[in-house]
Amino acid sequence: MKTKLLTAFVASGLMLISGLSFPAKSNAEVSVNINIPLPGLVVGAPPAMVVIPGTCAYYPPDVDANIFFYRGYWYRPYGGHWFISAEYNGPWGSIAINSVPRVLINLPPSYRRIPPYYKRMPYGMVRKHWRTWEEERHWDRYEDENPRGGHGMGRGMGMGRRWDD
Repeated sequence: MKTKLLTAFVASGLMLISGLSFPAKSNAEVSVNINIPLPGLVVGAPPAMVVIPGTCAYYPPDVDANIFFYRGYWYRPYGGHWFISAEYNGPWGSIAINSVPRVLINLPPSYRRIPPYYKRMPYGMVRKHWRTWEEERHWDRYEDENPRGGHGMGRGMGMGRRWDD
């Protein structure tokens, strides 16, 4: 009996030692998503929106921060990083710079200067129609029909500024 017990103990010890010496391969992945509250950004109600000239991107002129609505998502540059959210009031998650739409990175420096004839639109309207407007090139047509009276003015404006608060 002592021999069987000793043999089992030695065998267990050898298995343990071999397991420590030759660890098994494993494929482990870690994904971290941190919702980050952005300082100085509290939007308590759906904001009025304006299309940015020459784009299909929108921004709320009454919000005192660089924040953009594009293709169903909100984007914000802050502290050298970009953030994304499905809602204007968050929660915000970080996004890699190469995932930020180029149209937002290359906005004209004057995008916040709203001509007096630009109309503010309710956020609900923009959220509901952005896809159709983009597919139909609504703002380009609007510009062609109303050269001095609409959101689509400014097609072809110089691009190149990176935004960061």
